[in-house]
Amino acid sequence: MNHQSETCIGVLGGGQLGRMLALEARRMGLRVLQWTGGDASGAARLADQALTESFDCDETLENFITQSDVVTVEFENIPKELLQKVSGRLPLMPSVRPVSICQNRELEKNFLAENGIPTAQFRIVDDAESLKGALGEITGDVILKTVESGYDGKGQMLVPDNPDRLSAEEIWNSFGDTRAIVEERINLSAELSVMVVRAQTGEITTYDPAENQHKNHILDVSIVPARMPESLLKEAQDIASKVAESLDYVGIMGVEFFLNETGDLLVNEMAPRPHNSGHHTLDACESSQFEQQARVICGLPLGSTNLLKPAVMVNLLGDLWVDATTPPDWSPVLTTPSAKLHLYGKLHAKPGRKMGHITILGDTIEQALSRANKCREAYGLSPIED
Repeated sequence: MNHQSETCIGVLGGGQLGRMLALEARRMGLRVLQWTGGDASGAARLADQALTESFDCDETLENFITQSDVVTVEFENIPKELLQKVSGRLPLMPSVRPVSICQNRELEKNFLAENGIPTAQFRIVDDAESLKGALGEITGDVILKTVESGYDGKGQMLVPDNPDRLSAEEIWNSFGDTRAIVEERINLSAELSVMVVRAQTGEITTYDPAENQHKNHILDVSIVPARMPESLLKEAQDIASKVAESLDYVGIMGVEFFLNETGDLLVNEMAPRPHNSGHHTLDACESSQFEQQARVICGLPLGSTNLLKPAVMVNLLGDLWVDATTPPDWSPVLTTPSAKLHLYGKLHAKPGRKMGHITILGDTIEQALSRANKCREAYGLSPIED
């Protein structure tokens, strides 16, 4: 597709990722039509147009397809049937296969195993008996995970390896699902992620890996460049590129890694879209992850992924809000050198909800971390781990 000012990107989903894509796309002279699949949150207000009907509305589907030139996804949990209908009429990037794989942990884990991509030990279980067998085969603590609709720690249950552990039948009954993954619990040395971009031509480029710290299963901080050996970071970029190649992926995706205590990189999850740990690219890189998404799906050349300055990204959750509609005083952020405040336009805050983020740049990673910690201290947040 040639770059024309009238090109309209159809976006399935209505959250903050679509909002940031709309900001970048409109800057580039592109139009954005966002189908939220429900009530339009503040996150969708920056699109040229938002459709709020549910994803099973045939009339809205026709409206969406008629107005769009190319379609992308804002999050992975879009009904597969809808993805198939859209892809039968318009270019969908990423395509149905990678999105379907990433929205189902069983398909995701099997894809990784089949393509020789390192991941934690796992077993698929569908009843108490198969769970008992899996617990006997994977030593140590394990995590029981739902096959579908899991993110930010949702749909997970830790099963410790101790004498007081419940029976397999009790565990299965309390978990309350029909199919699940039993996964080895990794003794973590660190967590990191790589944003990888693959063009329609097959050209691949990656951003500098981000070092990630989570709190209550939600990303808290990303540090770029990651404070790890260059050889390890190169290995992570190579694995992320292999994932994109094996999926025949088109677009931008996030590949999350565990680094275990023996120095092995294991792929944890894949996100077929821009990713929270890539938000620093808006301020710290020559081309942001959202600009890349727009470039790829419109058939434009890939942008540079060069890191301009070291950066620390801090998530702003609803816990910081005074009440559901009253944000905190942003003066500590706005008076911090090289700090950028990004709010997502969500009208109601609640604990754990991602309301925005800040990115703090520095001439060195140490300077960026020092500035970030001063901001965190002002809001009663704990210092970033060394």
